[in-house]
Amino acid sequence: MEKNIEETGYLPSIEAVVTASKILDEVIDPTPMTPNQNLSERYGAEVYLKREDLQIVRSYKIRGAYNKIRTIPPDALKYGIVCASAGNHAQGVAFSCNKLHIMGSIYMPTTTPRQKIEQVKMFGKEYIDIVLTGDTFDAANKEAVEYAAKSGKTFIPPFDDKKIIEGQATIGLEIEKQMKKPLDYLFIPIGGGGLASGVGAYMKFASPQTKIIGVEPEGAPCMKTAIEKGEIVELENINKFVDGAAVKKAGRLTYEICRKVLDDIVVVPEGAVCTSIIDMYNKSAIVVEPAGALSVAALRFYADRIKGKRVGCIISGSNNDITRTEEIREKSVLYEGLKHYFIVSFPQRSGAFLSFIRDNLGPKDDLVLFQYIKKTNKEDGPALIGVEVESKEDFEALVHRMDANGIAYEYINENNKLFEILI
Repeated sequence: MEKNIEETGYLPSIEAVVTASKILDEVIDPTPMTPNQNLSERYGAEVYLKREDLQIVRSYKIRGAYNKIRTIPPDALKYGIVCASAGNHAQGVAFSCNKLHIMGSIYMPTTTPRQKIEQVKMFGKEYIDIVLTGDTFDAANKEAVEYAAKSGKTFIPPFDDKKIIEGQATIGLEIEKQMKKPLDYLFIPIGGGGLASGVGAYMKFASPQTKIIGVEPEGAPCMKTAIEKGEIVELENINKFVDGAAVKKAGRLTYEICRKVLDDIVVVPEGAVCTSIIDMYNKSAIVVEPAGALSVAALRFYADRIKGKRVGCIISGSNNDITRTEEIREKSVLYEGLKHYFIVSFPQRSGAFLSFIRDNLGPKDDLVLFQYIKKTNKEDGPALIGVEVESKEDFEALVHRMDANGIAYEYINENNKLFEILI
């Protein structure tokens, strides 16, 4: 798609971004742009991480929220503000309310991780109240907009607003100053598109040779869908696992900007996101939330193109809930093909289970689940078995042994309905 940033329509100007940066000097310091040795070696590239996870609210959202609130006239602010958020925007707004002594009502989906709710309370203190409503960001956002209209309070959008976009664009300004040589590629997470449109537009002015790659979760590709269809559409169903980017509908402004400035959008499976979360922690001691891992997860799908290039990844946030750790690991090993579940028919005789383990499991295979209830007056009975292997090759060998030994089984990883019921 041809990109012409001089087309009609709003784009954040360099002057507006510089002005936003000066406003943000009141509350934040520039976050580092650090080289990552592990990722660089893995992909044969110079990989740099823009560490927005190190912000005071542990995400980039403070930039847009504070810039927006600080540019609202005082006579309007006295009535208070309203926002809707799955977590990170809420924290940015809450921090701003506390800093500027403004009362704020924050609407959050009922599915928001408790860790994020507690963080919002901590940053906002007595200056905010939290309303939990709806199962998705979009549902909470709708109620927040309606409440703002009725109450006379100012609504602070999470992404579809010029001042929000200009605040997020200050990341691009920092990257330009921090890199001695221009980036060849910059990977930017997309939820509603505020970050991608702001940073993408700035980089097209300041570093036109840089390819801007947006990244969305496979379960909520609202921007990619809109650009492909040529119009904003509302996704009927979304996967809410990558909660910071689980948005059904792209913004009007962000859509118009993204379709002009993005060179590509990569859609990343949730399992690949989980693998990146684990790798970032184990190999780089960096804690990221699912949305924060999107840009790094996208590298595996661009591996051939980024080899030998300078690559930047925006780590958008680190507000991860530790109670989700097991779920993250499970999604990762399933995606990587390392954990497999079967329903196996066992003869109802002594030693049948031990024979199965001895004859079918390899030396590195780990039995992680076995559920069996003996059925009376039957020759055999079903058992639910989970096996974790060390490599995909080990799985192929496991299935080969089971087939050779005449084991009656059903592989359920790919049977979505049965898998969800049993696992």
